[in-house]
Amino acid sequence: MSLLHTVAAFVVALGVLIVVHEYGHYLAARLCNVRVLRFSIGFGRPLVLWRVGRERTEWVVAAIPFGGYVKMLDEREGPVAPEEVARAFNRQSVGRRALIVAAGPAFNFLFAIAVYTALFLIGLPEARPVLAEPPPGSAASRAGLRAGDSVRAIDGESIATWQEMRWRLIQAALARETPRLEVSRADGTVEMRVLDLREVRSEEVEGDALERLGLRLYRPPLAPVLGRIVAGSAAERAGLRAGDRVLAIDDVPVTTWEDLVRAVRAQPIGTLEFRIEREGAVHELRVSPDSVAEGGVRIGRIGAAPRIEADAERFLVVVRHGPAEALARAVTKTWDIALFSLKMLGRMLLGEVSWRHLSGPVTIADYAGQSAQMGWVPYVTFLALVSIGLGVLNLLPIPLLDGGHLMYYAAEIVKGSPVSERSMELGQRLGLALLLVLMAFAFYNDLNRLISG
Repeated sequence: MSLLHTVAAFVVALGVLIVVHEYGHYLAARLCNVRVLRFSIGFGRPLVLWRVGRERTEWVVAAIPFGGYVKMLDEREGPVAPEEVARAFNRQSVGRRALIVAAGPAFNFLFAIAVYTALFLIGLPEARPVLAEPPPGSAASRAGLRAGDSVRAIDGESIATWQEMRWRLIQAALARETPRLEVSRADGTVEMRVLDLREVRSEEVEGDALERLGLRLYRPPLAPVLGRIVAGSAAERAGLRAGDRVLAIDDVPVTTWEDLVRAVRAQPIGTLEFRIEREGAVHELRVSPDSVAEGGVRIGRIGAAPRIEADAERFLVVVRHGPAEALARAVTKTWDIALFSLKMLGRMLLGEVSWRHLSGPVTIADYAGQSAQMGWVPYVTFLALVSIGLGVLNLLPIPLLDGGHLMYYAAEIVKGSPVSERSMELGQRLGLALLLVLMAFAFYNDLNRLISG
């Protein structure tokens, strides 16, 4: 994956999420008859500026892309013509001001709900929650789980896919719960198994949490035959094609897809010698895997998927819902992720969860590039997840953020008058300091991941 692809995916992601958030503010302001002077994507010097509509609202793309703003008519920022005083933001009731401010984060959540609703309506093939043999001594092994077990429900909640199981168990691990798993054995019997997660440490939830618990996805033996090649990937750059059968890597015979994956993952830096069979002829190709971070280590990845045989498809399931059910599930999923994010922030503040979970723009850009390389579904899912995170972050009661303004409005309702200019000024300084500390942690984590993997 090239740096250009990563930067492009990151810029598009930023642009989409900034527009979504700021359009919430813009639309609410227009509904409240507040005049909008400027809608800006980014800060600083305008690169592109055009004026639209009877009121000549400025639409701007600025030089610094990390954010945006909607500038409204406000007597605190300059003189306002007498005939337009009623349309100034500062002259609106506290309820209207709160609505305009809250609309930004609300649109972040609505965007995620729209994405998840569409995915639930379309229906996509996902792995069934069928387990491989857990390592001895792992939490899964102690619970009596075995290869071939299919998880049907967790604490009475039906489970249809591996991702659903993963999400539920990560929540249980962070809460140190003992979830009850209803599993269907390979012989058709149904049993209940208790997974004890009370001793799981927070750092063990980082990366591939289920792997640390001994829960591994059962993968039917697949031939080392390439199916789909990701555009712009290491596999495409090396000249690999769909249908190629990998015979050996660095003169080591490859007989299964797992052999291929194991060899590639172990080589995040350097070049591998692939011996492949294509249309009856044997070819030698040099492949340089992309280096990516996973679970705190660097691994190699070439961007190729296996060819799925007909028998292997029985381990996949397509989850599809009607419009009402899809919308309900999307709302629930968005709420669960938002609540989970808040809990994680709270645990960080209490020291129960490592601050290493906090990511900055470098890590987000890396994830944007990786998800875009995997296809449009992972990419829009990534956008939905980040959009929820932005919504939660902006609602925190920190001055400078939307949540800080809402905190001021709540105080205004209680005391019956606006918060004093002095209090707001002190709050702005405190808020700026807190945001700078958070940014410092995030950048440190980014650099640490880049340097140490």
